[in-house]
Amino acid sequence: MAQNFVKVNGQHFELNGQPYYFLGTNFWYGLNLGVEGPDGDRARLLRELDRFQEMGITNLRIIAASEGPDTEPWRMTPALMPEPGVYNEAVFDGLDFLIAELSKRNIKAVLCLSNFWVWSGGMSQYVQWVTEKPIPYPDLENGGWTKYSFYTAKFYNLSKAKELYWEHLRQLITRENKYTGRSYKDEPAIMAWQLCNEPRGMLRPRIYRRWIRETAALIKSLDSNHLVSIGSEGKTPYPIGNKFRRDHSDPNIDYFTCHIWIQNWGWYDPMRPEETFDKGFKKAKTYLDKHLTIANRTGKPIVLEEFGIARDLDNHSADASTAWRDQYYTQIFDLIYQYAASGNAMAGGNFWAWGGEGRPSEPKAIWQHGDDFIGDPPHEYQGWYSVYEQDSATIEVIKKYTKLMNRL
Repeated sequence: MAQNFVKVNGQHFELNGQPYYFLGTNFWYGLNLGVEGPDGDRARLLRELDRFQEMGITNLRIIAASEGPDTEPWRMTPALMPEPGVYNEAVFDGLDFLIAELSKRNIKAVLCLSNFWVWSGGMSQYVQWVTEKPIPYPDLENGGWTKYSFYTAKFYNLSKAKELYWEHLRQLITRENKYTGRSYKDEPAIMAWQLCNEPRGMLRPRIYRRWIRETAALIKSLDSNHLVSIGSEGKTPYPIGNKFRRDHSDPNIDYFTCHIWIQNWGWYDPMRPEETFDKGFKKAKTYLDKHLTIANRTGKPIVLEEFGIARDLDNHSADASTAWRDQYYTQIFDLIYQYAASGNAMAGGNFWAWGGEGRPSEPKAIWQHGDDFIGDPPHEYQGWYSVYEQDSATIEVIKKYTKLMNRL
């Protein structure tokens, strides 16, 4: 069995003794599609997985934890853990089903174990459970993310919150998959456990790093087969309490991750693409280069696991043009490929995000329970970054570069 797991050899990934490179996607909602009955859509899930195979996609990044009451705003529902330590078995069964289907298709998954952001509950929900103080939800139009971030970062200093999170890790890693008969720690479809989606230290960098060390050590004590990553954005343009090299220095962290958001960070304006695209891409390249240099010096692989931009003119309609996105994908994919082909620590990338055959209730809608899951999480306007199955030009770019990466 051991040869079926992705391993690290120096600054590269290996699978079955051969180099493993990939261009994949974020498919965070896969576990909810896997739910049997009206809360899921298994037929659609199978069609999406078949599309990934046809495109040459061999790596997915998915959520394997969602917490809190389904009545909370901006949540992917139904949640896996609606109350502390209480599971919705139908959602767990959906994750079992997803992992089993990935295994049939030789697709690997990075399983994300929590979230700094509100759309899956995550750290803020653990803080609320322990402190009973309300989550200071931001406003989509007017912000408030800094206040929310400081609230969420209390997680690292709350032993009861961390223990609830660690107990979920124990339950998940040792769970027996109903469809394969294997424990998750023995599932070859899993490439890595990821501590959290975009965790931020904020004003608590030391206890943040302690949480990284403690959690990575716990995972390794339970599972000797799979890799561990943080889920880090990297050194963003804003002070968020993270130190890229230091955060990844723990020997139980197997590889680096970084994310690039040229639109969110104000480097690119989709309403003025002719003026801002080249400058935005240049900043993206500089950002990636800095992080790749650290990975090369440290001798660990690096994955660019989130990047994307809106459809042309920031139009959230599924029929809007994607010409600028296609150019961005081409240039980012080509960077990843050229770096990987030259022997650098660059190992792969996951674009954000696959919307597939899902559609918003209307362009720029706020997601509600019962709406299609697409690439945009419930706390973001629907249709913003999603790549749909009808986006033929984008898909041709994806196919071109998955083929190149898969040959490496």
